[in-house]
Amino acid sequence: MSGALALRSPILGSVRGVDHVPGTRSGVDPDDAEVGRRFAAGDEQALAWAYERWAGQVHGMAVRAFGPGPDAEDVTQQVFVAAWTGRARFRPDDSPLPAWLVGICRHKIADAWARRDKHRREAEAAMTEAQARPGGPVTAGVDTAATDRVLLLDELDHLGQPQRGIIELAFFEDLTHAQIAERTGLPLGTIKSHIRRTLERLRTRLEVDGAALHA
Repeated sequence: MSGALALRSPILGSVRGVDHVPGTRSGVDPDDAEVGRRFAAGDEQALAWAYERWAGQVHGMAVRAFGPGPDAEDVTQQVFVAAWTGRARFRPDDSPLPAWLVGICRHKIADAWARRDKHRREAEAAMTEAQARPGGPVTAGVDTAATDRVLLLDELDHLGQPQRGIIELAFFEDLTHAQIAERTGLPLGTIKSHIRRTLERLRTRLEVDGAALHA
């Protein structure tokens, strides 16, 4: 796992406002089945053990889906939060805890892709509508918000991580710089730099595209 992900574990702070649940190292840790039973019973120490044992597997699935960076780390965090808050639905006698976590991870990955597709479809539909207006998008007074959104989506296709994840959090989830820094574990200055550079590239593209439309 990445350093940023490690800094965000264990996840109890996201679940109940608890900063840390220390591991029990004075004796032998329980086996996986016992961890599952204690997790289902609401034992916070079992949550810490579960994160320690299986966060790497969950994070690996998320990385394969989104690449390394904030997206994968967010999904990992969401999986354990969802598992803990929904532990009443977990049946340790029917399924081992890691298998249940993998199932939750698959759902979270699918949800994340669905949100991305929804954003893209909305932006593309808005742009199509603007272009279809009489007189074309320039003389008809194009919906600049829709145009900017389409350009942003296109620009995201050229970004790697963590830049892409940061921009998506800022523009699609409307998080503040401070909230993005808290969620990703990256320094606030890094967040601001990534957003500033991306906006500069977008501004250049808008100027170029505008000049081409008027040519």
